[in-house]
This record gives sequence, structure tokens and C-alpha cells, in this order.
Amino acid sequence: MANVKSAMLPDFEVKFLLDETQVLDAASSKPAESLRAAFKLPEKPIRMDVQFLDTTSREIYNAGWSPRIRKVEGESGYELTYKKRYPIVDGQADGAIDASDLLTALSVARDEGFDVTETKYDAQVEWGFQKQTLSISRKKKVKKDSVGKKEMGLPDENESRKLLVEEIPGKFDDWLFEKWGRSLLSQAVIYGPVSAERYEGTWEGVEVDVEIWPLRVEGSDTDTETIVEISFKSDNGNQAGTTQKVLGDYLAERGWLVPRDSLKTQLIMDKYGPQELDGGEGVTGDYADMA
Repeated sequence: MANVKSAMLPDFEVKFLLDETQVLDAASSKPAESLRAAFKLPEKPIRMDVQFLDTTSREIYNAGWSPRIRKVEGESGYELTYKKRYPIVDGQADGAIDASDLLTALSVARDEGFDVTETKYDAQVEWGFQKQTLSISRKKKVKKDSVGKKEMGLPDENESRKLLVEEIPGKFDDWLFEKWGRSLLSQAVIYGPVSAERYEGTWEGVEVDVEIWPLRVEGSDTDTETIVEISFKSDNGNQAGTTQKVLGDYLAERGWLVPRDSLKTQLIMDKYGPQELDGGEGVTGDYADMA
């Protein structure tokens, strides 16, 4: 990655999906003691509320973008994120990243305006069990007097549209044509909200996050399935690859690893969209399998 000078230089976030039946306490749905001990997890998590906005036909998502509103416990106001994703060719059997595939994704992003001079966007390789995605994000903080560090919850549909349009970055707004972004957001609906918990721990000197996401079971308003994910970040691709291999083996040896990718965003889009889409064809196109 040291030779990439014509595109944004990303950091890396490695993610593994965990078997909820093995790592969560069955009675409380909190981390089991074995998981707490292995990753030095605290007793109290950080709560998060998340929702996405898109049209009923998911035009924004199918164009590779995801506008998100998040409220994090301990932070005032809302965090708005406008994320653009570029697929990287499926990883190798061992989950490694092919440098040429990453360079191709970076080149496509550069050609669409995200280059090394860009300072307002963050580039990251989202590194799953086998799939990798280049994501480029613009984050904005919105302060609200009524939304302090302890208050949770998210704005309603009209307020959400207003916030995302007021803070809309130019690249997203004019993506396919002038005012493309705000024209779609003006008719967007909420996909969500979803409440999750994050536990911040360490493993072998590496900072890790364990997140627990109870998601609605399709066709039910009360039943949930739980997604449990562990992740870590690194600025160095070689270091991330080494730790990815060691941590993956560690999880597999303990029977905690689910050997597939975690696609939370896709699941939320599928399970929390407008009622008329339930049981339909879902998301289509090049971005349908992204997290």
C-alpha cells in the first residue's frame, strides 16, 4: 500500500461474525464470561441507535451510497454519515486481500473524484471473512440542545430528511446529476431504527470492539435474531492481515467463529424497510451483497 499515491490511503477494519449460542449468555443476551475474559470486556456497554434513509425502491443504496443517522451513548447530538462503497473482488480462500484488486477499487474511487487531496472523507477497507469493500465516508456531527450525552433515540422521518439534506456533502448531492442526493432524500423513508450495544476490549495488545445487534426476524414484529460481531482497526494493511489470520484461528479453535461475512447494513435494509417491500425481491445490483 505504500506505493498508492494517486488515491486515498485507507485504513483497515477487520470483522468476524461470532456464534451467538457460544458467546452470549442465554438468559441475558450479554457476553458470556468466557468471551468477557478472552477480550477483557467491561460490564457496561455503549448503546447505539442507528437508522438509514432511502427511497422505497432503494435508489440510494443501489447506487452504492448509505446515508445514516446514529446516536451514541455518551455523545451529544447525532452523527450523520454519508458512505460510498466500492466492491473489492472477493477475497482469497484464507481471507487475504489481493493488492491489485484493492488498487483497482481505489482507482475507480479516484476516477469518481475521491483522490489523495481529499481531506473531508475517510477511506477504509471493510475486511470481512472473505469479502472486502472499500468505503469512503463523510461524517458530520449535529448538535441538538434536547439530545444530550445520556438521551437515546433518533429523529422521526421528517426531521431525519431535514438533517441529512441540511448537512449534505456536494459529492453525494450531485452524484448522478445536480441535486440528485437531496431529491432522493426528500422522498426517503426510514430503514430502522435499530438499537445495538458495543463493548470495547483488548486482545493481545489490540483494541477490539464486540457489538451485539438484535435484528427483527423477517415477517415478525416481535421476534429477533442476534448478530454478534468482533472487529479491530489498523492503519497498516500488513499488520491487519497478520492479526486477521491469528484472531480468526483463535476464534475458530474455540468454536466461536461463524465462517461467513456479516452484512448488517443489508440486513437492516431488508428487514426494516417499508412494509410493501417485505417478502419482495430486496436489494438488487452490484451493491446488494455489501455490509
